[in-house]
Amino acid sequence: MFSDGQIHSFRLARGHLLTGKDVDPVTISRNVCGVQAQIMSAAYLQLWTRNHSITRAQIEDALWKKRTLVKTSLMRQTLHLIPADEFWLYISALKPSRLAAPLRIMARCGINRMEADDLTGLIMDALSAGPLGRAEVAAFVRPKVSKRVRAWMDKVWSIVRLPVAEGWICYGSGEGNEVKLIRTDQWLKGKARPMPAVKAQHALLRKYLRAYGPATLQDFSHWSGIPNSEVRLLDELLGDEFVEVAEGGRKSLLHRDDLTHFDVKSSRKPSLRLLPHFDPYLLAHREKDHLLSQAYYKRVYRNQGWISPVVLMDGGIAGVWSYKIQGGKLQVTIEAFGKLAAAARSRISQEARGLGAFLALPVEVAFA
Repeated sequence: MFSDGQIHSFRLARGHLLTGKDVDPVTISRNVCGVQAQIMSAAYLQLWTRNHSITRAQIEDALWKKRTLVKTSLMRQTLHLIPADEFWLYISALKPSRLAAPLRIMARCGINRMEADDLTGLIMDALSAGPLGRAEVAAFVRPKVSKRVRAWMDKVWSIVRLPVAEGWICYGSGEGNEVKLIRTDQWLKGKARPMPAVKAQHALLRKYLRAYGPATLQDFSHWSGIPNSEVRLLDELLGDEFVEVAEGGRKSLLHRDDLTHFDVKSSRKPSLRLLPHFDPYLLAHREKDHLLSQAYYKRVYRNQGWISPVVLMDGGIAGVWSYKIQGGKLQVTIEAFGKLAAAARSRISQEARGLGAFLALPVEVAFA
């Protein structure tokens, strides 16, 4: 059985939260299995906290110029940044369940699969000349669909869930109703194509465990949004690539090659990071007892799926933090869950100054 310290050390190292190693935005996104991008400012900070030398210009260059990062809706129906060369792996793994959900809703409105596919075709036609916003796509499509489809369009926030789940569309710049939609055959480079769902799910499970192991198949289901009924089918494919280990009173899985990490006898390196909203480290496992006590759970995992920014100390959550820009300064407020030693307060202040450098603002730090 591994100690909590060993497991924290492994996950922190794999998540680029243990050292200041200079890694680029694509490598970080690859190794943490996607950067959560529901709020783009939080996505930028998720990359910054793993490499303080990263600039916003580097991230935007990877997204909009080199196109080595791609933004699309993936795990748990939320937006993520992933390496462009892994786009079809993620799409193929998640597609069965992600298609099923909107098709069920459409069926309740009397829309059959053929009519749903026709709608996808119209959306693709709308985007054939280049990126468009949601409202522009809807305006193009609306006169060409049936009364049933128009009634459904009036009830849903997004009419592009099917082509996004199929991988035919990804996201450009902007947020919310201002986001631009892009055809992937016009945007993605290379000739990669979809793969069988089970093969892709197995590959995604491997990536997940190498980042967040030890973990259970239920953890993987919770993280990915793939239903347990699909995930259970992977159990037969595991073979001897993964080993079962005891972790937190649970039987969890670890990639066999990662056992060597736990065999190494080395001093534990201290780690302190300011993780922003929705950081992937906070979303990787179904149970959160390895991160914080139940007494503070609602301070971090809030209503309607909101995840607070946290002070991560040696793999556990030591408090929450917030920031605002006022009077030309970045004001950072720390709310600790217990008494902080002077050394920890100093490290937090140092991290806050690093955030100020990233945002090109002077910093004031307050401990509430």
